[in-house]
Amino acid sequence: MTWVLVRKLVRDLRTALIVVALLLGGFQCLWAKITSRILGELQPYFTQLASFGGKSAQDVEDEVFKGPGKIIRNLIGGERVHLDQAMDMLSIGYVHPLMQTIFCIWAIGRAAGAIAGELDKGTMELLLAQPLPRYRLILAHFCVDLLTLPLLSLSLWVGTCLGTWIVGPIQPETPDFKPPEAVYNLELGPFKYRVEAKLPLQKESEEEQRKRLEIRPLAFGPALFVVGGLMFAICGVTMWLSAAERSRWRVMGWAVFLTLLQFLVNLVGQMWEPIKPFRPLTIFYYYQPQQVILGKPWTVDVYDGVNVPMLPVLFGVGLIGYAMALWTFCKRDLPAPL
Repeated sequence: MTWVLVRKLVRDLRTALIVVALLLGGFQCLWAKITSRILGELQPYFTQLASFGGKSAQDVEDEVFKGPGKIIRNLIGGERVHLDQAMDMLSIGYVHPLMQTIFCIWAIGRAAGAIAGELDKGTMELLLAQPLPRYRLILAHFCVDLLTLPLLSLSLWVGTCLGTWIVGPIQPETPDFKPPEAVYNLELGPFKYRVEAKLPLQKESEEEQRKRLEIRPLAFGPALFVVGGLMFAICGVTMWLSAAERSRWRVMGWAVFLTLLQFLVNLVGQMWEPIKPFRPLTIFYYYQPQQVILGKPWTVDVYDGVNVPMLPVLFGVGLIGYAMALWTFCKRDLPAPL
């Protein structure tokens, strides 16, 4: 009976699942093109302009992202992301606010309709009139998450691989402008001299350029566990709210409020010291797919060097949410449909 219900739930979700998967994969394809455009055309141009003024690429980044621009810097990964590196730029697609918004919409929308949605529509009585214990309903939704979340996560990786294949290797263009001439006036006693010199163009070796612009699609695969963990955590918390309520819209309101609050605390805490201690209390603090993509540890620093693995936290929150949903749903009285 459980698998019959699972097939029914997946069948009801198939259209939304396909649309969301296409959106996630399509954005990664688009982001691969944006990365190629920035590193192949814009970055060499601005780097040369900065070199004429005695500045480096890092100096330009610091100038662009200072002040209010620090918010954008934090949204794309903070100080650990170097915008002149192809892997760093491409990894921004996994933490882009649009991607996180789609993750939350899917998780909240699906979980809010799981229990409270059935009560709101008046179909819960028909469903439980079958020989189906209440715990099997929660188990069925848990199985649906086990089937759909890997597919959604995989769509990001497919989009990244497809986008890098379509774009091809990044070939930086040589800026088509002449270097400015510097004029120096020298005075040696009664004699005056005018010296003109051309500023050299900044160049890097072929090996350095190859490493900087190299894209390794296989490195994005392990990050899918972090993506799935975030969606599973939001699903679990929302499922608990859904099991305790009868109005789908009220559940969605509370879930959106809690999720948005956590997102803002994690974001503002990077810039405002009084809120910084509250960042580890949010699930977004443990959503660090860029660290995995760039080959860094799968842990986050919670407090003074105390490192906590991100995956157990994300999946643990989801499991706790489902456990509380099971306990709440099995103990509560179900109201009659209005």
